[in-house]
Amino acid sequence: MSALLYNEDALTGLERVANASVDLVVADPPYGLGKDYGNDSDRLGVQEYFAWSQRWIDAVLPKLKANGSLYVFLTWQHSPEVFSYLKTHMAMVNEIIWDRRVPSMGGSTRKFSSVHDNIGYFAKSRDYYFDVDAVRIPYDAETKKARSRSIFVGAKWLEVGYNPKDVWSVSRLHRQHSEREAHPTQKPLEVVERMVLASCPPGGVVLDPFMGSGTTAVAALRHGRRFVGYELNPDYFAIVEKRVAEAQSRGGRMIRKEHKAHKGEIPVPDLFDHPGSA
Repeated sequence: MSALLYNEDALTGLERVANASVDLVVADPPYGLGKDYGNDSDRLGVQEYFAWSQRWIDAVLPKLKANGSLYVFLTWQHSPEVFSYLKTHMAMVNEIIWDRRVPSMGGSTRKFSSVHDNIGYFAKSRDYYFDVDAVRIPYDAETKKARSRSIFVGAKWLEVGYNPKDVWSVSRLHRQHSEREAHPTQKPLEVVERMVLASCPPGGVVLDPFMGSGTTAVAALRHGRRFVGYELNPDYFAIVEKRVAEAQSRGGRMIRKEHKAHKGEIPVPDLFDHPGSA
């Protein structure tokens, strides 16, 4: 499997990706909360943020195949407006709540503490790809024993596990976590792997317009998917290169790092398969 990494603004780079060539988009854009990403990308006013969100969505959606899907990480401040805009172009499959397992300490005394992210899951058409068996959660021995009555005997779901619900309780990455990189909003691999396994077929193409620390790239390569990603910040891009190289060394996969843009539109599969592209 291969990865194409671009150190540039996705709004520019996406112009070179052929339409209908991507199976899955995993987008983790700035949340509009004033985080420091080494630039002003997260310091937009409300109207500016929504207008920018529309621009990247309009740039990404044509790249999806007819049965493709999109996941977008957001927070409650802006998710209603962005989700509403996406619903005018796609079918909303789920709103997933990522419970970050924030410890019960500190926080504001003027409101309830926010401990979750909103994840919108959208599909290009009703015939979207979804492999529930790839992400089932095994039942423990006690639960299996409790379901030992004759009506449950031979039930496939009892052996293969249950479908994950729309609340995902996965701890955020603490500073001491083995996955942790120097990025302020790094997402856990466990969360993104579930998206990749469920919504991109083996050998398919995953696109990430805001790579950040490269978690989506690692998830795609670990599970035999091809990857295309963009990151504007050169320091974060270096983190992505490191993590992808580590994934390459473990899996023997080909990696291509693009610091300079190609000219002209090239279909994503052709980019991957072109001789001498390593």
